[in-house]
Order: sequence, then structure tokens, then C-alpha cells
Amino acid sequence: MRARARRVLAVAATMAVAGTTLTGCFEEPSAHEAVRDFLVGWQSGDYDLAAGRTDGDPAVVRKALHDARVHLDAASFRFHIRSLTENGGESIADFDAEVDLGENNSLWEYTSRLPLHLVDGVWKVRWSPSVIHPQLKEGQRFAVDPKPEVRRPVLDRTGEPLQADTTLYVAGVTPATLGDNAEKVGEQLAALTGFAQDRLLSRIRSAPPRTFVPLVTFGWRKYASLKSKLDDIPGVTIDEQKQPVAPAPPEQIVGRVSALTAESEQELGGPQRAGDSVGLSGLQKAYQDHLTGSTQTSVITLDLKTGEQVAELKKWPGRPNAPVETTIDSSIQAASETALAGTRSAVMVAVKASTGEVLAVSASDNVKEDKALAGKYPAGNAFSIIAAEALLRKGVKPSQRLACPAERTVGGARFEQTGLTAGGTQSFQSSFARSCVTALAALARRVSGDDLDKSAADLGIGKPWKLPLNSFSGKVGDLDSDADKAKAIAGQNVEVSPLAMALVAGAVASGTWHPPLLVTKPPTPDPAAEVLPTTPPAPVALDAKVLPVLRAMMRSGVRSGTAGAAAAGGEPVHGIAAPVTGKSKNQAWFVGWQGDVAVAVLAENADPAAYAGRFFAAVRDPA
Repeated sequence: MRARARRVLAVAATMAVAGTTLTGCFEEPSAHEAVRDFLVGWQSGDYDLAAGRTDGDPAVVRKALHDARVHLDAASFRFHIRSLTENGGESIADFDAEVDLGENNSLWEYTSRLPLHLVDGVWKVRWSPSVIHPQLKEGQRFAVDPKPEVRRPVLDRTGEPLQADTTLYVAGVTPATLGDNAEKVGEQLAALTGFAQDRLLSRIRSAPPRTFVPLVTFGWRKYASLKSKLDDIPGVTIDEQKQPVAPAPPEQIVGRVSALTAESEQELGGPQRAGDSVGLSGLQKAYQDHLTGSTQTSVITLDLKTGEQVAELKKWPGRPNAPVETTIDSSIQAASETALAGTRSAVMVAVKASTGEVLAVSASDNVKEDKALAGKYPAGNAFSIIAAEALLRKGVKPSQRLACPAERTVGGARFEQTGLTAGGTQSFQSSFARSCVTALAALARRVSGDDLDKSAADLGIGKPWKLPLNSFSGKVGDLDSDADKAKAIAGQNVEVSPLAMALVAGAVASGTWHPPLLVTKPPTPDPAAEVLPTTPPAPVALDAKVLPVLRAMMRSGVRSGTAGAAAAGGEPVHGIAAPVTGKSKNQAWFVGWQGDVAVAVLAENADPAAYAGRFFAAVRDPA
């Protein structure tokens, strides 16, 4: 509606220019004046002016010009004279017409001509319907015939839809059955739905009379609440349509779909029509135009007596729609749902370690799934994976002995060990596996800030990648001092998303960090999407000498460390369970992998390794 209003205002602004131009060109009384007045009157809606310049019955001419606008549901007409020739008492004016059909359709452009002759010394347009368009004859009218496409689905990696069909209830009319009630129907539907009455009425009047015209679409609940009132509107019928709009897990990633409402029509200001479906969130919103395409539209002429099509004057094929193909693996998604069933506050992301493809995203009922992609959480001791990569590159041995006191101060920053019995000494590998923050923080002096920054970048933290949905690659704070570096090792000045940490696990598992991938087709979302992906950064191969050692340390996290609950049958599970120390002591991470499936779990007041174990077991033995 807003887009249409802008076009009408623009046309109004150009009217004065058009009128001045036409007037300035013709200084002497001639056929020029008749052409000018007729076209300016038609263009501006001053049908009396236009009719007065013809030799036809003024009432007939006025109605014909008015009906042409109504039957085309035209936002505006504009005309440009190509040539004018006179031969005695006869004249011919050739002109170009531009008709804005509204609804964000293309302009309909055609060339026509005005035959003129002298009537009692005054130039008059010889009236016939062909003045409006060369192919419009007596006993005919224009009509606009739209053919919308049914919304296409969002698919998983195997091509199966990630939503189920839902019945939508489309209220519409067949104009020929309304008689003189069209205006009343438009008024009653407008009052019931909030759609503008004039838009509903023009939709009815511009349609082929024997064609069902969809006007408003309802979901089940809305339809049930309005059914009795809809039944009371004469001529309105309900067409039940199955459309793929009920999202399957991951529901918030796939996104919700709604019927177009009066409010959303005004907000979108795009090619949607009353009766269309609109993506409200997730991929359904990001790929709205791709999933719906654009309506095929034809301008036709109809026989007034039979209602049959006589000719097709112009056809816009519209933009074809297509499914959105994702990397989601429905069986792995089901495993993640099983793992978090009944949990209070947890999120999980699983990726394909060798490619970075997002396989599953899930969350507890009270947590939004998009937090798994875009949440900004303290990294906690999970950042020790990245720190360990830097420390191993700097020559720190897994066997190096480290004290694990209850408290330690590094460069003025104080750290406390929680969840384990402190005291004694243990190896670097054991401190890593058991997530002893006071031991690991002591190694801050063994690496530079640049060393930690490089490892973070190599493992994707802070990399400039974006998914078609909101996402967060992480951020590392300043690393100017030993205190800063110690805080980073403990993850206290580092923010990450679960997706970013799943990619870290995948990088260690495969040997190469890969940017995340969620949608394989189309390569980019709609231009109007809130988030537009950047060109993904290149994969990064990790240090081949460090990898075997780091993998062994990750394996020890499950075999002898705090991540023992993640153990599952089948291939070995690698990973660490890492608390978030500092202000968020009730949160903890599991970051690890089994086979080619890497996962990150963030849980509150619970053991994330247990959730990971349930996940890996469900992947191995799906229900």
C-alpha cells in the first residue's frame, strides 16, 4: 500500500509537467489542443475534460475511461505523444501509454493512436473503445488475471521438507456471482479484516468475472473465530489450501509463516497480495521472495456477454519460486532434540567437522534457538582449546607439571578453581582435561597476545562470516598484559556463540577450520533480508605438528577429565567440559566431537557433557 501511494504521488507531481509540456508545444488552435485535453483529462482522471474533446456520448466516454482504470486496477496512466499529422479535416495522433498496474508490477507500455476530425470547425477525437487500446472493441472490457505460485518449502540436506502442510483458509469471491453487491462485500470484508476497502473492491472489479479471486487468507484459529461472520457475507466462499507452513525442528531457524494481514501488507510494501503467505522469522523471512516468487500477471480483454477471454494483451511471467535447500540433517536434528528434551536452559549446535555445514540447532523450550547461532556468551574455560593450540605451538609440553591451587593471581587478575578438589600438581594435559583454571591461567606468561590472537583467528573466533540469519563469530578482548592473557585463557574476556565453538571443535577434529554453511541454495537470500552473508573467509589449515597432541588432550577430557559423561559407544568421543568462571559460574560448556560430527553445548545449572553423551548416543542409535 505504501509503495502504491508513493507511485500515485509521483504521478500527481508529474501531471503539471505533462500538462505544461503539451500546452507549450501547441501555440495555435489545431488538433493539438484536442489531443492535449483528451490525454491530460484521461491521465488526471478529469473524464469530463477528456469526453468533451470527443465526438462520442459524454456519459459513454466518461464511463469507458473510468472503467478502464478500474478494470486494470491501475495506479496511474501516463501518455507521451509520438507524432501528429493533419490532412485537411482529418488528423492522426500516435501516442505511447504507460499504465502502472500497481502491486509492484511492471509498467504496461503500449502504443496507440487517436483519430480526429473536424466537427463544426472543432477538432474532435473519433470515439471508439480502440482509442483506449487498439485491441479493445465494443462489448469488451479489460481484466487483470494474476496467477500466484504456491509457497515452496525449506528443505533439509536430503531434500525433505522442514515443515508440514497446514490448511489455510482463503476467503474470496467469483465476481460474476456478486451482481450489485461487490461494494457491500468489500465493505464487510474490510470491516472484518482491516484490509483497505478500496483495494479489496478494485481486486474484485479488475478480475475476470468467472475467476475465483482470493482476497484474505486465515489460519485455523482466526478462521474459526470469524467463520460465522464470513458465512454472513453474500458471495464469499472459502477455499481450503494446503501449504507447507508448519515448521519442523529447528522451528525457529526454519521460521514461522503467517497469512498476509492488513498490518503486514502495509509494513512490507512489496509484491505481496492479500491472500499471500508471509515469512515472519527465520529462513522463511530471509528467503520470502525466493520461496514465493512473483505472481504471473496478464492483461486481457473479455467479452462482456460471455465473460470469456478474447485476447491477451500483455503477460509478465513473474519470477519463479524455488525451495530453500539447507544443510540441516533431520536425523541429527532429532538426536539433538532428544538430548535436550526436558532440559531447563541449554543450547546445542552440531556441525559437520570436515565442511562446517550446520547439521542441527536445538534449545530448551525456554531458550530461543537463534541464541545458538547469535548468542554472545562468555567462553569460559572452553577457550582453553584455543589457548592450548597457541601454547603447544610455543613449545609447552602436555607433560609439563602445573600447580592447581584453589586461588591464583596472575598479573593482578584473581582466579578461583571451582568444581574440582584443588591442590597438588598435575600435567598440562590433565589440567586441560579437568579444566583447572588456576593452573591454565599460570601459563599466560608463556604466550604473547599475538600468539593467542593468531590461534583465535585460525580457529574462526572473530572471523568476518555471516549466515543469512543473525550469527556471531566471537570476540576476543584486549591482550595487552599478563592479566589480559590469563583472563582470555579462562575465557573471561572472550565472547563466543555455540556455533563458533562447534566450528572450533570441527577444526581440531578435521585439521582445518571451515566457515559455517547453513543454506546451499540459493547462494544469497533476498536483497531485502535483514542479514546478508558476506563472502565466506577461506578455510584455515591448523598446524600439523600440534594437531595430534591437541586431539590427544581433547580425548583425555572424556577419558579422564570432566567430560566423562559425554562418552558414548561407537567411535571415540573427544571433548572438554568447561565451566564459565567469573560472573556466570552457573554456565558450562561441552565442546567436542565424535567422528565427523562436532558439537558445542552450553548449559545452565547442568552438566553439558551429559547432554552431549545423550546426543552422540541418539545419533548412533536413532529411535
